Amino acid sequence: MSLTPSQIPLVPKVKKDTIISLLEEGKRIDGRKLDEVRPIKIEPGYVEKADGSALVRLGETVVLAGIKIELGTPYPDSPNEGIMMVNAEFVPVASPYFEPGPPDENAFELARVIDRSFRETHAIKLDELVVVPGQKVLVIWDDIYVLNHAGNLIDAGAIATLAALATTRVPSVDKDADPPIIKRFEYEKELPMEKMVITATIAKIGQHLVVDPNDEEESVADSRLSVSFVRDGTIAGLQKMGEGALEPSDVDDMIELGWKTAKKYFDEIEKAVTSYKRMLKNNAT
Repeated sequence: MSLTPSQIPLVPKVKKDTIISLLEEGKRIDGRKLDEVRPIKIEPGYVEKADGSALVRLGETVVLAGIKIELGTPYPDSPNEGIMMVNAEFVPVASPYFEPGPPDENAFELARVIDRSFRETHAIKLDELVVVPGQKVLVIWDDIYVLNHAGNLIDAGAIATLAALATTRVPSVDKDADPPIIKRFEYEKELPMEKMVITATIAKIGQHLVVDPNDEEESVADSRLSVSFVRDGTIAGLQKMGEGALEPSDVDDMIELGWKTAKKYFDEIEKAVTSYKRMLKNNAT
């Protein structure tokens, strides 16, 4: 279960004042610059038996994305396309404020932002995942698990998802069987990716904008804006969070900061994916 507004701990006024006074000096409570992201570590292939996976550490935030491909029935309005489904689970041990139970609106929001970013940009060639036109298609399940909450779960989840999808292998399907069946651990190709998509989140605290907010910064932020980008800089989506208002100039500045941040995320993901695929190739020879 994720964190509902009533569960969020109140930050002492002295802590909020400290955060804002540091921002006035161009510093942050964890020592970063306003436009500096936390250290990123990406481990593709973290779950051996998944079709694709990646463990991501964004500072102290830890998120795992696992990809599983199953057979399913296509949607009536897109009978010749595969399906992608995104779910998010905030594991209770990830935070003292998470409780057991079904996901709440925050988990749904995280999953929705990531799902929409990939769906609206047609990032995956879903038409190549058809098994029997109009009857059977492959369904991509992206399950995101928050293992340690230290802020900015959306970006961490998006990084993990992209790294997992970029290293996902599509299992073979026995089309002669009735009904068709998936041949587990027999892979015929990589997941057909059309575009790389990532999300970058910017927080507004007072009059200051910071990238990759940690949990303390999120708790005092007036508002946050998550911007989804395609690798070429195209904006794929916007999601505002928090009750504070944003001026048009704020949005422009947040998008600019978001794109600079997204490029850093893309670079780290590409390095991790390239290294992982090179390792697989070396192990196969």
